[in-house]
Amino acid sequence: MPIVNRVAALSDEMAAWRHDFHEHPELLYEVHRTAGIVADKLREFGCDEVVTGIGRTGVVGVIRGRKSASGKTIGLRADMDALPIMETSGVAYASKVPGKMHACGHDGHTAMLLGAAKYLAETRNFDGTAIMIFQPAEEGGGGGKAMVEDGLMTRWNIQEVYGMHNMPGLPEGHFATTPGAMLASSDNIQIIVHGKGGHAGAGPHKSVDSVLIGSQIVGALQSIVARNVDPLKSAVISITQFHSGTAFNIIPERAELGGTVRTLDPEVRDLVERRIGEVADSIARAYGGSAETKYTRMYPVTMNHAREAGLAADVARDIVGTDRVNDKFIPMMGAEDFSFMLEARPGAMVLVGMGDGNECHHPAYVFNDNILGHGASFWARLVETRMPAG
Repeated sequence: MPIVNRVAALSDEMAAWRHDFHEHPELLYEVHRTAGIVADKLREFGCDEVVTGIGRTGVVGVIRGRKSASGKTIGLRADMDALPIMETSGVAYASKVPGKMHACGHDGHTAMLLGAAKYLAETRNFDGTAIMIFQPAEEGGGGGKAMVEDGLMTRWNIQEVYGMHNMPGLPEGHFATTPGAMLASSDNIQIIVHGKGGHAGAGPHKSVDSVLIGSQIVGALQSIVARNVDPLKSAVISITQFHSGTAFNIIPERAELGGTVRTLDPEVRDLVERRIGEVADSIARAYGGSAETKYTRMYPVTMNHAREAGLAADVARDIVGTDRVNDKFIPMMGAEDFSFMLEARPGAMVLVGMGDGNECHHPAYVFNDNILGHGASFWARLVETRMPAG
């Protein structure tokens, strides 16, 4: 079964919606313009209920099928926020907001779910209720968690939930998913090193060099992955910030390190958290200083439920064919706050191929409008397949 004809007819309209969102990117929870347009369009499409302000600025659209005997309710989620990046793509509809850009394709995700919502509201060829979820603050703000905590799942009695993300490098229009871990957990680390300041040239021996200690910690943290983590499991520790000092001839008393940790296994996550604190503390003490470690857990592992991942793969096969669906996708170390929704309800994250192009979060990233029909058709068929009208 190819792309839904009615959805294909919406391709130009979906592209126009996306280009408008792309020109006016908004960050985190400040997606007021985007959320307002989404809500207006859902009302225009004839959704049975449109609710704003879920998880601060999230939008929910409710579409009831021609029948309701099944009692099923399925949630479909798209994210709306952009990134703090200066765009260099050169496209005609480039961002009009300096320093902000849709560099991860959330404008495309929103447009695809709007296309599916328009189709489903017109046809209603299913037995149950479809919940269109438009989420803010995926890029580090935990908008998925905020929506769940605001009663998303319980208010509408959502029983299954599905998410979709574009994937550069995966051939155009192909789909990928997998049971179990799909994407990594994402945690933040901050290490504050305390030393003793002094003259960098005349009296380094009288000082405790926080920069030297911090440098040793940066290197030693990599031994955790190399020597503490099972080599058949995965972990990434990346120190991405190092701030210290005010002048070239002063040894500073304090250095601050910051970074990210990614894991695919809860036990590995616990291990890495413990060892980072131990390594930082022991090295600092060995050099006569001290270190404080703050480990903040952000997003859990995006853990697909086996049954729902299989169902999603079957729907994708209906859209693009068996040879274009990978249902044993190798997990990636990127992270997604859709993970909070998967902790609340069974479901799956699915990737849709973009073809060749720059990776997400690149200033010259360009979303491939050719896949809008693939994504919207997947959403539509997922609802009709999981809740057949009979």
